[in-house]
Amino acid sequence: MVKAIPFIDLGAQRDRLQPQLDEAIAGVLAHGQFILGPEVRELEARLSEFGDVRHTVACANGTDAIMLALMAEGVGPGDVVFAPAFTFVATAEAPVVLGAQVVLVDIDEDSFNIDPESLEKAIEGVRGTDLKPRAIIAVDLFGQPANYTLLKDIAEKHGLVLIADAAQSFGATRDGAPVGGLGDYTTTSFFPAKPLGCYGDGGAVFTNNDRAAELLKSLRVHGEGSDRYENVRIGLNSRLDSIQAAVLLQKLTIFPDELQKRQAVADRYERGLGQICKTPRLAQNATSSWAQYTLVVEGREEIRRHCSENGVPTAVYYPITLDRQAGYGNCLVGAGGLAVSHALSEQVVSLPMHPYLEPDLQDRIIDCVVSAVRSS
Repeated sequence: MVKAIPFIDLGAQRDRLQPQLDEAIAGVLAHGQFILGPEVRELEARLSEFGDVRHTVACANGTDAIMLALMAEGVGPGDVVFAPAFTFVATAEAPVVLGAQVVLVDIDEDSFNIDPESLEKAIEGVRGTDLKPRAIIAVDLFGQPANYTLLKDIAEKHGLVLIADAAQSFGATRDGAPVGGLGDYTTTSFFPAKPLGCYGDGGAVFTNNDRAAELLKSLRVHGEGSDRYENVRIGLNSRLDSIQAAVLLQKLTIFPDELQKRQAVADRYERGLGQICKTPRLAQNATSSWAQYTLVVEGREEIRRHCSENGVPTAVYYPITLDRQAGYGNCLVGAGGLAVSHALSEQVVSLPMHPYLEPDLQDRIIDCVVSAVRSS
């Protein structure tokens, strides 16, 4: 029987950090401040330094991070939030829960990120209606940051808030700047499978706006004021656990090294697969944290079947675009349409990607994919 290859090997990372993790978790158990304890404050400071941003506000998960950013801007009923159709549902879920109208935008076929031209068409398409354009959520899909130079110009032109959904790109850069301060707000997730993940749920919002940071801190704790029992606004229960912060602090110490290792894995994939199928393309001024390594192929299901039979796992992110999700029928499709999103949802397939993928296992994956593509 062929031994299966893990899609993401969190065990190898745990083995590397086990003594430090044990000590860090024991420290939380000893002091007993299990929610928003000192580890959370230290993590926020370290993340701000890493992301070159003034403020980090930790929260319970990446979906809440998006919602908190929208709440800080007062986004609600009658407001329009523009988001890509090709993404995980959380991107649209947050504004929908707040009562905003989501308008879905197409993506660029090379980067998988929101297409600025399609965004412009979508914004113009709601002019003259009762809806008020308020925000753009740009998703840094698979690890590469979106084109924030163009997106900032569009946001400023139309008076919109720019939110960078960096759940998959934390650790990457664009135009020499690290993910963190690329939008008015940047949000991320610490879900275990993310490039920087904890051992449960966790998230954070980054901003350079002092006023917004104080508001976010209130919103994450039920809208509290100067006292925990004074509630000056509607908020959320979205606090980060100290144990998760302790884990993230240890993982952050090896994160730069892991990012280099992810790039080495991506480079090896490119050498082995670049001539056989469409591999990821990075913008000249961007780096990626390689949350996923995603190919564009024909005959996807046959390729996946061949890989599965040979112990090579694959995944599809994402097979159903948001406009085709049953729960999101009220989302509007932008004036530019979603042709690229629909096409890619039927062609993308992701391969194992993590810092501890040994060359011999990766060669096995590459050989299997080459064989599958050639026979499909």
